[in-house]
Amino acid sequence: MDKISDVSFKNITESIYIRPFRIQYTQDGKKKLWDCAVHHDSVAILVHNISRDVFVFVKQFRPAVYYNQAESLGAVESGRIDSEKAPGRLGVTYEMCAGIVDKDCSVEQIAKEEVLEECGYDVPLRHLEKITVCRSGVGTSGTLQTLFYAKVTDAMRVGEGGGNPTEGELIEVIEVPVSESLAFVMDETVETPVGLLFGITWYMACKQNQKGCKSGGCS
Repeated sequence: MDKISDVSFKNITESIYIRPFRIQYTQDGKKKLWDCAVHHDSVAILVHNISRDVFVFVKQFRPAVYYNQAESLGAVESGRIDSEKAPGRLGVTYEMCAGIVDKDCSVEQIAKEEVLEECGYDVPLRHLEKITVCRSGVGTSGTLQTLFYAKVTDAMRVGEGGGNPTEGELIEVIEVPVSESLAFVMDETVETPVGLLFGITWYMACKQNQKGCKSGGCS
């Protein structure tokens, strides 16, 4: 997944995933504007294999992360990225299993399908525990993300995962022992989104300590 070459970029004219636009408004008597983007809502699932007490994450190449890494190295110039200066590994991230809400079905069903597609586990809907709903990309899109926790076992793994090849996904399934997960996500040399940090700290606070969790916090 990190064999990246011949990298170029250009301004978006149309996209099936995002639509940039500008909001103009008056706040406290002052005219302001803000650039935003319409984006799909999403789901993310903290998958916990209780057979071996490991979290199941996904590893994949993220072009936006790669671009920012390349720019910080001075490898971006004239619409192209020098992949010699910025190797593809700089865009590889570790994340919870996730996906966009782009089907006419429940978020639980979408979460179930994503776990099967990306991680290879066939999770019964009753095994999906809703953690919370929060806003993501509040500075640009403000979309909703529904977070789930799913207990799985080795017996529930029916495939290798890896994403949908027809959609061009190239995903590697990664297992991290629960006992090492907080150190893993706090390691600044490992590229992770903030949602993964939240998922693990939620587990430590509300599951590992057997407190349980409800809307508004742990009980």
